[in-house]
Amino acid sequence: MVERWAGLGTALASFMFLWAVVHHFIPFQVQYYLTSLVHKLISFFNPYIDITIEEYSSESSSRSKGYAAAEAYLSGSCSQRARHLKAELAKDTSRFLVTIDNQADVTDEFRGAKIWWSSHERLPFTRTISWHPCQEVRRWYCLTFHRRQRKLVEDVYLPYVLDEGGAILARNRERRLYMNNLKNVRSWSGSKKPAWCHVTFEHPATFDSLAMDPARKKEIVDDLVRFRNGKEYYAKIGRAWMRKYLLSGPRGTGKSSIIAAMANFLGYDVYDLQLTAVKDMAELHKLFIETTRKSIIVVHDIDCSTGLACNYNGKTMKITDVITGKQNKRFKNGETLTKEIEEDNKVTLLRFLNSLDGIWSGFITKRILVFKTNNENELDLTVRSRMDRNIRMAYCGFEAFKTLAENYLGIKIHSSFNKIKTLLGEVNITAADVTEKLMCVYSGENDVDECISKLVEMLQSRLNSWVEGDGCQDNATVKDELH
Repeated sequence: MVERWAGLGTALASFMFLWAVVHHFIPFQVQYYLTSLVHKLISFFNPYIDITIEEYSSESSSRSKGYAAAEAYLSGSCSQRARHLKAELAKDTSRFLVTIDNQADVTDEFRGAKIWWSSHERLPFTRTISWHPCQEVRRWYCLTFHRRQRKLVEDVYLPYVLDEGGAILARNRERRLYMNNLKNVRSWSGSKKPAWCHVTFEHPATFDSLAMDPARKKEIVDDLVRFRNGKEYYAKIGRAWMRKYLLSGPRGTGKSSIIAAMANFLGYDVYDLQLTAVKDMAELHKLFIETTRKSIIVVHDIDCSTGLACNYNGKTMKITDVITGKQNKRFKNGETLTKEIEEDNKVTLLRFLNSLDGIWSGFITKRILVFKTNNENELDLTVRSRMDRNIRMAYCGFEAFKTLAENYLGIKIHSSFNKIKTLLGEVNITAADVTEKLMCVYSGENDVDECISKLVEMLQSRLNSWVEGDGCQDNATVKDELH
């Protein structure tokens, strides 16, 4: 037996030596043909299939989304079984992504199928400087599976990897707060600025810390969950995967805080749309094209005059009520607006809503639009009826106060709570006014009892002023509710 193996080794060594000498005299075309023939012969007997996922495609210099998703998927699902790992801080992420290292492999199981993943890297053969990173170092993942599992891998497993990896990237990514740039503004180099500029979104508001009635809070959270999981439902009914909220209520009732809580709950970016900087509907459409999915687009104060600027006879004047589409538009100095200027300012709220509900709705998918207003009654009925849900932010009630007391003072019960409950039932006060009194504990000037006492005094003073008719008549608004 040993002599047989020794003879086989000698034969292989002789073949390699002869091939090294002879292949220089064999034409390249013949070598290519023989190599292809050997590969076909091996693949005929090999029951396994390989799929490669390149880091950079040949048609683009940007990193492949499929490669990034596969990298994130391996970091979450398979990295625990790998022995060689690497950690990278990818672009726009806030934590390290730990995944399998180059030339390492790992095994994954999916619905009874065993799949082998391996990471590969090839350095460039030339020393020339390239403008494209894909030409510098080639990296790719290779997954190997039995050919019996081909349909499962192509139709189910790869989409699953794409979804799971995308979800991991979304959780690790730093979320952003965007604002549209002013029209005709250019950078210091003279080039036109991008449509949106952004900063890191780090607002701490959550639904747990939000001062709101628990029942109403649960309704909003349930509605957001249904929207997040409603892809198949929206496709079934033939509507765009989009949600429009009308967020109304007096200043200081927490409208901005609830938007931040929604963004933190869903993990969405926030786009702060300043319609005063939008020239016409074409520019508005371009802004929406550059928004990303999984985002909340906020439109502010749609009940107020927006102050859209126009140039008329060489003078810059402000136009009121343009965004609401009202016909009786006037200059700030009282002059009637001419039809010529009305045609130049094409952005109106009704046109905006028409575009959202029209053909453009097919593009604005997996996005939430929030329209803020301080006075819902100033809006036309047609505008209110175009919203999917109306959230009215109420004045601070007792349940909301208990949340604030627990957040700011760390207490759940106090001897003055019954009196505060009675006063809050008679006086309309915003959560911002309440927190102003509760913040005195943080400053160190007063203890908990003194803060509660000052709050009671303020509530009692406002109640007395309203009874005497000296002010606060605007606080006679009925308690709001969620529709």
